[in-house]
Order: sequence, then C-alpha cells, then structure tokens
Amino acid sequence: MHPQAPGAGPGTVLDRRALNRATLARQLLLDRADLPVLDAVAHLGGLQAQEPQEPFTGLWSRLRGFAPETLSGLLVERRVVRTHLMRRTVHLVTADDVLAWRARHDAMLRQRVLGVYRRDLQDVDLDELAAAGRQALADGEPRTMAELTRAVGDRWPATAPRALGEMLIAGVVPMVQVPPRGLWRTKGGVRNLPVATWLGRDIDPLPTDPADPVGQALVRRFLAAYGPAATADLRAWSGLAGLPAAVAAVRGELVAFRDERGRELLDLPDAPRPDPGVPAPVRFLPAFDNAILGYHDRTRIIDDAHRHLSVDGARVVLVDGRVAATWTMSKDGGGGKGGKGDADTVSVTPLRRFSRSEHTAVTEEGQALAAFLSDGESDRVRVVPD
Repeated sequence: MHPQAPGAGPGTVLDRRALNRATLARQLLLDRADLPVLDAVAHLGGLQAQEPQEPFTGLWSRLRGFAPETLSGLLVERRVVRTHLMRRTVHLVTADDVLAWRARHDAMLRQRVLGVYRRDLQDVDLDELAAAGRQALADGEPRTMAELTRAVGDRWPATAPRALGEMLIAGVVPMVQVPPRGLWRTKGGVRNLPVATWLGRDIDPLPTDPADPVGQALVRRFLAAYGPAATADLRAWSGLAGLPAAVAAVRGELVAFRDERGRELLDLPDAPRPDPGVPAPVRFLPAFDNAILGYHDRTRIIDDAHRHLSVDGARVVLVDGRVAATWTMSKDGGGGKGGKGDADTVSVTPLRRFSRSEHTAVTEEGQALAAFLSDGESDRVRVVPD
C-alpha cells in the first residue's frame, strides 16, 4: 500500500503530480494487481480495443502473472465482449456491463453515427433499419458489415452501404464482435451478432427515473478507475453529455478538490490518492489506452506537445508516470536468445533524454514485454539513441 496524500476538501488543490499518481493507482499502473482478469476489466470500465491485440498488452502491464489465454477464454465463454460503447469506439467490456450500460449509450451512439453520415441516412427510418438488421441476423449466424448491408440494402438502394452498416452495427442494434476476433494471436475479421443473441439476454431497459440511476453507476465506476476527475473528463471517457443529473444525485457521496487550473475535481472519498512522492515504475501502454484517452485534460499523464500520440495510435512508455517514449514491436535480424533468424524486438524511441537509471529501467521492462509478446522466444530491446 502506498501512503495517502494528505487533505481533502473543495479548497484542496491537487497538482499535476498528485493527479498522476492517483491515475496510476486507479489504473493499476503503480503496482501490478493480483486481480482476476474479469475483475480487472470490470474495474477499468473496459479497455479500448479497436486494435484487437492491444488489450493483452494493457492487461500485462497491469496484472501480475497475466496469462493471455485467460482473456481469450473469457471471450469464448461470453463473459467479456467486444462492442461499440464509450465514445462509439470498440471496447472490451464485461458481459454484465454491456447489458447494464448499453441503453444509456444508445442515443449517443446514434448521434455519433449521424454526425458522420447524416446526409446519407436522411431518408432512412432508423427503427425500420433496426428491424431489417435483426431480421437478417435472426438465424443466429454472425455476419460481416458487408453481408449485413447486402441483406438490407435493397430497401434503401440510394443509401451508401457504409452508412447503413455503421448505423446498424454501432447505432441501432446492440452488437458484439464474435470470436475469433480479439483472441490471443488469432487473426479474424469482424463478424457481428446482436448482444441479445450472443449473451442470451436483452440489454437492460433504460430506467425512467430522472435521477439517471445508470448514469450514477457510471459516475461511480469512472471515478473508481479515473478519479479525481472533472465532469469534462467523465464526458471525454464516456462520450455522454456530462451526466449532469447523475452527478447531482451522487454529489453528496463524493469529495471535491481543485486542480491547478481551478477546475473542480470529484472523487470517491476512500479511493486511493497516493502521496505524490511515491516512485512510479516504467510501464508500456498499448495503442489507444484509456489511461490517456479517458480524460479531457490529459496533462496529468502526457504533455500537450505529445497529446496527438494518444489519438494517432502510438504505443507509449511511461517513465516516472508520464509519457516519455513510444514503442513498437518488430522483427530484428540479430536473432533471439539462440542468435538464429529474426527475433521479435521492442524498439523504444524516447521523447526526451533518459537518465542512465531510466534507460536501464526502460530496457528491463522492455525485455519483459518482448518475452511476453514473443512467448519467451526473445527479450531483445533497442532504445533509439536519445
């Protein structure tokens, strides 16, 4: 356990380093956790997963003794799913969470698709499109987007197939991407089935309570994994419009702080807020990791000058808790442990000069990552001259 930072109250200012250490603790990046994989996915509120292999690295960096086959097993067992959810991006979430949360995201998902394809879809009745899509999938066979659009396209021959497909898959019919998509070391195209078909249960209906109970649950879960945070951060993570009724309903349960810009930050009272002086280990993050993307103000973990990396799909390295390098995995002609043939090599490109101790720590963690990604065949790391 790390010591807690002192003080709590609406006038207490948390500087960037204090927020950094809190984020690392909540994101399981300060210490690798001994959580079961399913519990870790739930705690994180899901992992962004449009690149299907990236969550494996994300969990390896967070869990002690992570076995990728365990995550693959959870996908096959239908205990976790790949689905469009927060921000209309593909997330790996627990089955329980997609059932509980999807209806609260429905309106946002439709609006985000319309934001791209509104003109294409202006003559399409979305309820009719949803019914046509469900009919096309009624036989229980997963289908690609192209297969779905061919199945429904004759009803809207003048509409761009891509627009129909995006609205079907991400908007009007709650869908999952079925395995082998997302399994460890397995290539598979995207094939879709309704959530209700895959999980054997419809998503939970949205309560009519104006206090937004589902939103309240989302606020609590967000703060557990991302707090202390502003409502703008909650909006950036979820894609939802700030959840004002939910925040108002739970505000009495929360504690408040300020950041150095004067923004109000909310948090769960007993959540970890480590002392800012706690050392932070080197961590390798996958592309599009929510430890960065889950915030509107990302300066707690990445400098504004490098903010573009988080949306460009770069994999990054945390040094002293902050983004300090990018990394890739590639074949290197130098050979592996036996010195024969091409070896998997982790290549690190620093964004600033490393100290000698930082260089050593990055190399050691990179060796462990190379071994994980190569099933123990290689521990090669190359740090580009910094």
